[in-house]
Amino acid sequence: MMIENLELSFHGLHTTLFLGWNALMNESDYNEADTCRLFITPALRAAGWETPPQSITEQRTFTDGRIVVQHNKSKRGQPKKADYVLRYRNDLAIAIVEAKRYRLSAAEGLQQAKEYAEILGVQFTYATNGQQIIEFDFHTGQQKQIDRYPTPDELWARLHVRPDVAPHLLAPTSRTSGKTLRYYQEIAINRVVEAIAGGRRRILLTMATGTGKTLVAFQICWKLWKSEWNAVRAKRPPRILFLSDRNILIDDPKDKDFVPFGDARFKIEGGIVNKSREMYFAIYQSLASAGDGTGRYTQYAPDFFDLIVIDECHRGSARDDSNWRDILEYFAPAYQIGMTATPRRDDNGNTYDYFGDPIYEYSLRQGIEDGFLAPYTVLRVVTDLDAFGWRPTVGQIDRYKREIPDQEYTTGDFDHVLALRARTEAIARHLTDFLAKSGNPYAKTIVFCTDQEHALEMQDALARCNPELMKRYPDYVCRVTADEGDIGRGHLDHFKDVERVSPVILTSSRLLTTGVDIPTCKNVVIARVIRSMTEFKQIIGRGTRVRDDYDKLFFNIVDYTGSATELFADPGFDGFPALEVLEHMDEEGRTVEDEVISDRDPTAPILDDAPLERRKLYVDEGAAEVIAEMVYELDENGKQIVVRYTDYAAERVRSLYPNSADMRRQWADPFQRTRLIEHLAEQNIDFERLAAVTNQPDADPFDLLCHIAFNAPIRTRRERANRVRQEETAYFQSYIGPARDILLGLLEKYAEFGTTQFILKDILRVPPFSGYGNIIEIGNYFGGLDKLKQAVDQLQTLLYAA
Repeated sequence: MMIENLELSFHGLHTTLFLGWNALMNESDYNEADTCRLFITPALRAAGWETPPQSITEQRTFTDGRIVVQHNKSKRGQPKKADYVLRYRNDLAIAIVEAKRYRLSAAEGLQQAKEYAEILGVQFTYATNGQQIIEFDFHTGQQKQIDRYPTPDELWARLHVRPDVAPHLLAPTSRTSGKTLRYYQEIAINRVVEAIAGGRRRILLTMATGTGKTLVAFQICWKLWKSEWNAVRAKRPPRILFLSDRNILIDDPKDKDFVPFGDARFKIEGGIVNKSREMYFAIYQSLASAGDGTGRYTQYAPDFFDLIVIDECHRGSARDDSNWRDILEYFAPAYQIGMTATPRRDDNGNTYDYFGDPIYEYSLRQGIEDGFLAPYTVLRVVTDLDAFGWRPTVGQIDRYKREIPDQEYTTGDFDHVLALRARTEAIARHLTDFLAKSGNPYAKTIVFCTDQEHALEMQDALARCNPELMKRYPDYVCRVTADEGDIGRGHLDHFKDVERVSPVILTSSRLLTTGVDIPTCKNVVIARVIRSMTEFKQIIGRGTRVRDDYDKLFFNIVDYTGSATELFADPGFDGFPALEVLEHMDEEGRTVEDEVISDRDPTAPILDDAPLERRKLYVDEGAAEVIAEMVYELDENGKQIVVRYTDYAAERVRSLYPNSADMRRQWADPFQRTRLIEHLAEQNIDFERLAAVTNQPDADPFDLLCHIAFNAPIRTRRERANRVRQEETAYFQSYIGPARDILLGLLEKYAEFGTTQFILKDILRVPPFSGYGNIIEIGNYFGGLDKLKQAVDQLQTLLYAA
């Protein structure tokens, strides 16, 4: 009892002191945190928003912050954060509240509140300063000032969710995976569940590769299964089929994401028919044929499945002329959810015609903007054979003694009609050099080749280019195509394993274009012509996963055919490269300025054992050169512009400042300079790279920018430092003793290393400055820390005086 009284007394005293402190504060002194603590949170609690199952999520960060790439380095920008997210259930946000400090107008937070509400897919948004509350309803378009926050049930009623739909929408998601749902995954799950419960029979979800489509599919199935969405109609739990065209796209979900379904899971394969389960998995090939000309799928009644989820649905199932389309039409009574990573294009229009417009779309561009997906740089590499074409000499024969038709062969023919060993070897040498220059020859790399045969030749060439690495790791380079079967699958498993060093490089053709989760893949190499935007998106999706713990924040696309570069010019492309570079290489691979055989699923039947027919011409002799380095960028209309890196940087500077004088005024102010440097970094302007390209390692960044943008003369940091020391004697004479020595020391450090030496919290802790004491003691030489900062700011201003 005594302890309880002491605790009560302590808390009573604490409360008294707290209220007394706030009574002493002027209302104009309340910052945003004070406003939230004293006014907004109590008002939300009074409206019932902390009464389970409703909840308030405060200071909710809902993006990871865009990753900015700077010359093989990267850093994250600031994530988006909502002050309050109001949830009717844990997985169902319905409103956000944006707070402003007490003395500001509540309306100042409305625009940001509306922006965040649109991103999070909520109908109601509120802006407040603790006194006023402004509500905006996206459904009605009405904006008004209100006296109190609506209760959870009042807002729920205003959503107008049908009574028969509500139990399924409000059913909880599974928590067994341990994965926290991202905001867009919550939106996708809830929209699909609401649509299905409301009677919509065909639904399409378009979500970029790497954004968790499988997790979304599992949670949709889980909510519908647990809430027995079809119970009124079927008097039993729903039967669900997860369908795709490759075993890896079926086995991984079944054995990972869908584990909570337990014994309800069953994979349809080997002709075995089981009708006692509820969560089925199958590839089209297992359902398509029973060997007697009839579809094995007919062993199940047309209405056997209540729901079918079609993963990677763009790959044929919805095409009008596809054999797999018969399966979907046979099971027409089932609700069908198509999932794809590619927006509508000419080559996948049938998918959108079949399922309709997406109920929700989360693009590659948005994923990169949110920081959930990795941005990429593009290196365009050209051999002389690709630049100028190849023509045989009169009567020239190939490897198999066949005469080569006399015509000009170009990139589209290489490794499709004509295999040039010299070109394959030049690419292998260049790629080897690229990995070495990157500083990480163990960076996971996938090389997409024309066909399986090309993949084998590329594997051989890469292995011969890396004898030391192959000696240490015999599987440093491996081919993974359908022909390898289980061996190739083993290589792929090891390649995906983040704890294994090798394999490092995989050569493939079509087997790895989709559905393979490789979070550490750093390089996507394109060695075959790609004409399909859909296929292109799938290929670059191999690198879009982010792994902060393995320092995988961006990836490289190395394009040896130019086809990918062409696809970047599509105005509808929903992701923009951080940088595109064009390189030419010599025959040593050094930088100097219709597939007939397709990868098939290993379980698919082999229809023909006919003897191998040589379908290409093979040229083993000759040499190839990689023949300038250019930067590619896209304008706001998606049009591709080719410029040099210096021209690219100059144009960015001129877009901000009409002349060097305007730029100087901002640069001279340390705070403004920091903001400018951050802005330029976001535009991929890297000073180290710029200094290297212009061969000006000692130039001040300001002079470097003025030189390329306004043709101003180059000055080195040392020249700037000497001018200040000689011409600004009055400034230095205004300080005596250690203060003057410290300022002169900072000037010398600047001359050697640049403006980073003016970051006082870092530089004053190292010699020679640390010999003057700690930062407080150093500040005392100037009359306090504020005057120390003023002195250093003035020094920087003098450095950049006209």
